[in-house]
Amino acid sequence: MAKTIQAIRGMNDILPSQTPAWQYVEGVIRNTAAAYSYQEIRMPVVESTDLFKRSIGEVTDIVEKEMYTFDDRNGDSLTLRPEGTASCVRAGNEHGLLYNQTQRLWYMGTMFRHERPQKGRYRQFHQFGIEAFGMDGPDIDAEVILLSARLWQAFGIRDQVQLQLNSLASNEARANYRVALRDFLRAHEAQLDEDSKRRLDTNVLRVLDSKSPETQAILADAPKLSEYWDDESRAHFDGLCQRLDAAGIDYVLNEKLVRGLDYYNRTVFEWVTTELGSQGTVCAGGRYDGLVEQLGGKPTPAVGFAMGIERLVLLLETQGLIPATQSSDLYLIAGNDDAELNVLTVAEQLRDALPTLRIQVHSGSQALKKKLAKADKSDATYALVVMNDNGELSYQLKHLREREIEYSTTSALSAIIEQLGNGK
Repeated sequence: MAKTIQAIRGMNDILPSQTPAWQYVEGVIRNTAAAYSYQEIRMPVVESTDLFKRSIGEVTDIVEKEMYTFDDRNGDSLTLRPEGTASCVRAGNEHGLLYNQTQRLWYMGTMFRHERPQKGRYRQFHQFGIEAFGMDGPDIDAEVILLSARLWQAFGIRDQVQLQLNSLASNEARANYRVALRDFLRAHEAQLDEDSKRRLDTNVLRVLDSKSPETQAILADAPKLSEYWDDESRAHFDGLCQRLDAAGIDYVLNEKLVRGLDYYNRTVFEWVTTELGSQGTVCAGGRYDGLVEQLGGKPTPAVGFAMGIERLVLLLETQGLIPATQSSDLYLIAGNDDAELNVLTVAEQLRDALPTLRIQVHSGSQALKKKLAKADKSDATYALVVMNDNGELSYQLKHLREREIEYSTTSALSAIIEQLGNGK
């Protein structure tokens, strides 16, 4: 017997029993994005490797360790996209969507990172992202945060997530802070964890979110980024906070929040939860005003966020907030042999009259008693038995979930349609 082939580790099937939860989450996301007049954009899964090296940064963990990169038959280096922002900017530049324009865009799709699979974090995963271009004030920063907050409200998890805010200020202010932070950490280098030692010369700001308790103890006395904010960045951050205060959005200032990608400046934020163990971030984003120009476009301010769908579904499941669903409303049965040729036609007539009705037609010849038993075991609300008596069709409708309701029998399909349409 041939050996069975299994999915690649960290790349998971989403089974029929799981897809209703995903469809529910995706539906809420689409409706919320539409409520803010954001338009959907769909980008390729495979991009030029250079796109991510230039945007994310060559000394980030994603580029150094996690990207799925390969040479195609022409010798071009290609990468399965590890995140959506760079692809969205590339598409905006390529198709002339950004220069001297404002755009509010959203996307949802598959991303890939080669990292150790764990609950809520996989090698193939799905992200929803928001990207807003051409607006440089704190009002658009506030809007994208309000959009994310509305999602939590719609899902019923507003009390399970906390908003954390910081500002990375301007490039010049951040550069000055890097020097001060590196000088401070050099004096304590022997006590740092190995990953933080490596980052001293590559990406020193990432030391701030080290998971090492010893390193975090050292950082308690480190200089703070807010001490290096320029006046314009401070005014921008104050304007954001004022708008969030006015909208009633609670937040905490986290000066160690720096995000893992090189393109961020000014506002950065995360929504975090304690309900998912160590995988506590459910949404993250910020401003990336230099990325459009960095990827070949004209200077364009931009802000956005991304959230992992797997982690969101997991959070909703742990809170029992996925609505119950069923795959069928009606189980359709041929009541005798002569009706076998009629059930599919009847099903199509019902679908024409009631387009939202979900109908499962029994397949295969069995005794009526066995067919009714299968209908009873299905998740359908109703069973409809079609009888053919010398060319005359008749119908018996039974409510499967409320035993006190008896069969409704009629020779008119229109009467059945009326009953189903009224939910009887």
